[in-house]
Amino acid sequence: MIKTILAFGDSNTYGTPPAKARGENRRYGPDTRWPCVMGAKLGKDWQVVEAGLPGRTTCRPDPVMGAHMDGVVGLRIALEGNGPIDLLVIMLGTNDLQTHHAATPTQICGGLAGLVALARSEPYQTRHKGFDILLIAPPPVLEQGTYRETLMGAAAKSEELPALIGTLADHWGIAWMNAGDHIGVSTLDGLHFEAQDHVTLGHAVAAKVASL
Repeated sequence: MIKTILAFGDSNTYGTPPAKARGENRRYGPDTRWPCVMGAKLGKDWQVVEAGLPGRTTCRPDPVMGAHMDGVVGLRIALEGNGPIDLLVIMLGTNDLQTHHAATPTQICGGLAGLVALARSEPYQTRHKGFDILLIAPPPVLEQGTYRETLMGAAAKSEELPALIGTLADHWGIAWMNAGDHIGVSTLDGLHFEAQDHVTLGHAVAAKVASL
């Protein structure tokens, strides 16, 4: 029986390339985006549903991009609009680091905890006949390039996230991995992944999923 993975995240799950200028609306092809690469690596017994939204946060509406950037809203829609799923993969937290959200690393981890609690709740587990969760800590950001002005103090905060996310995952008894062990963000905009990093991450996540 084919198993289904729901990949839930932001622009780095959507497949946004490093931006040379604000306002670009580009996307890597399916042979490059890490969720698709993961699915191809796992093989015919798996299918992947991509649910990446540029700008999405863990639990915060964005004053410019809109209230729908709140990951709680997005996760409800994704879980109710797809399925049944066998595994939920969440990689979020990068957009929460933006200066205008003023979120601490602990608060960002708290937002992820809310998403885990929602996913583990009885209605959604019952709806999908039970599913596992894999948290991915995003790689640290760089305060340089295209989005530098929105990332004041973000680099230091992002360095703290993997340990906090690992502790959260251990507390809930769910799997996690640190994307920063495998890839880094582009120096062009400080946020997004180069094409080869998508491929590298896709292979690494596939290996993690296969080990669960």
